[in-house]
Amino acid sequence: MDNLILARLQFAATTVYHFFFVPLTLGLSVLVAIMETLYVKRGEEIYRKMAKFWGTLFVINFAMGVVTGIVQEFQFGMNWSEYSRFMGDIFGVPLAIEALLAFFMESVFLGAWIFGWDKLSKKAHAVTIWLVAIGSNLSALWILIANSYMQHPVGYRLEQAPNTLLGVRAVLTDFFAVLTNPHVWLQWPHVFFAGLTTAGFFILGISAYHLLRNRDVEFYNRSMKFGVRAALIGSVFVVLIGHFQAQWLVQHQPMKMAAAEALWEDSGDPAGLSLFAWIDEANQRNTVDIKLPGLLSFLAYNKFSGSLKGIKTLQAEFVAKHGPGNYIPPVAWTYWSFRIMVGLGLLMLLFALWGFAVCRKNNFAQARGFLRWLPIMLFAPYLANTTGWLLAELGRQPWVVYELLRVDQAVSPNVSAGTVAFSLVMYVLIYAVLMIADVYLLVYYAKKGPDFVAAK
Repeated sequence: MDNLILARLQFAATTVYHFFFVPLTLGLSVLVAIMETLYVKRGEEIYRKMAKFWGTLFVINFAMGVVTGIVQEFQFGMNWSEYSRFMGDIFGVPLAIEALLAFFMESVFLGAWIFGWDKLSKKAHAVTIWLVAIGSNLSALWILIANSYMQHPVGYRLEQAPNTLLGVRAVLTDFFAVLTNPHVWLQWPHVFFAGLTTAGFFILGISAYHLLRNRDVEFYNRSMKFGVRAALIGSVFVVLIGHFQAQWLVQHQPMKMAAAEALWEDSGDPAGLSLFAWIDEANQRNTVDIKLPGLLSFLAYNKFSGSLKGIKTLQAEFVAKHGPGNYIPPVAWTYWSFRIMVGLGLLMLLFALWGFAVCRKNNFAQARGFLRWLPIMLFAPYLANTTGWLLAELGRQPWVVYELLRVDQAVSPNVSAGTVAFSLVMYVLIYAVLMIADVYLLVYYAKKGPDFVAAK
C-alpha cells in the first residue's frame, strides 16, 4: 500500500475509535447535570446516587475520549501536512478555541466535580457538572465548525503559496461566515441529539439489565424514566434534523446524495427511494434495485415530485469544472452506511415510543419483554453514530475540502509508507488495549450498582 491509503486508514481508525466515546460524553453529561439539579432542588438522596453512579460511568467514558482525540490532531502535521499548509489558517482557529476554551473548561470543572462532593456546597457542586456539560458540547461545536468548513467552505480567499505542492492556500477572511456556516447549524444539533439518544439507550440498557434481576428496583426505575425521555427527545430530533440534512445535501453535495442512493442515472420524476440495491461499481449499475415510489422526492423536496441528478451526470459536471479525474465516492460504502444509520435511527425511535408507553404506566419492572431488548439496543446508537460519520466523510470523497482540495493533494509527500504502516499498527494495538480497559471498567462499575459507586 502507498502512504495515501495507509494515512487514510490510520485517520479512519482513530476517528472511529474516538467517536465511539464522544456522543455518550455529550448526552450523559447533560443528564447527570439534570439528576444533580433535581437532588439540589428536591433534596431526595436517590438523585444524588443517580448523579454519582451515572457520573462515574461518564468519567470513565470521558477519559477514553480525551486520549483518542488528542492523537487525531497530531496526524494533521504527521500524515496530512499539505492539508495543514492549505487550510491551517482557517482550520487552526476553531481548533485552538476548542482546546483553550471548551476543553480546558470541561476538564477543570470535571476535576472539581469529581473531588468536590464533600468540599463544595450542593449548589456550587451542581454548577460544576453543568459547566462540564456546557464545555463538552461547546467542544463539539468548535470541532464541527472546523469540519463544516471542509464540507462547505465559506469565509475564505485563495492566495499564492509557492512553497506548497498545490501552489495556493486558503486564508480566512470572514470569521463570522465560518461561525454561521449553514452546514454546522444542521450538523451540530444532529450530533447533540445523537449524543442524547446514545445516553438514553446507555441508561436504558444498563437499567434493564438490573431490573431483569430485580436489583435496586426504585433506583433503576427512575433511571429508566430519564433514559426513555432522553431517547425519545433525541431520536425524534435526530430523525427530523437528518431529514433537513438530506435536503441540504441535494443542494450542496448532490454527489454524496446520489451515492447514498446508488443513483447512477438521473432519477426521473418522481424519484423513488432505494430500499435495497445490489451495486456493481465496476460497471456503474445496480443489478437489483428495489425502490419505494416518490419517497426520494419527498426526502429531497418535501413533496412527492421532483428529480435528482445521477452519479454519471454529476461526474461529467465535475470533470467539466475541475478537470479529468474520478469524482465518485465509494458508492457501496456510502449507500449501506446511509441505510444502516437511517434504519437504526427509526428503530430507536420505535423503541423510545414503546418505552414512553411503558413509562406512562409506570411499570418498567413488569415490562419484561421490553426490558429484554434494551441491553441489545444499547449498541444501536453506537453503530448508527459510526455509520453516520462514514456517510459524512466517505460520501465527500475525493474531496478533503469540498471542491477545493482533494485527498491525494493533502497527504504528506515525504512520509514513507513504512512509517505510516508502523504507526497505524501501533495505534490500532494501543487503542484496542485501551478499548478493552474502558469496556471492562464500564461493565465492572455498571454491574456493581449505585451503592458500590456511592461508597467510593
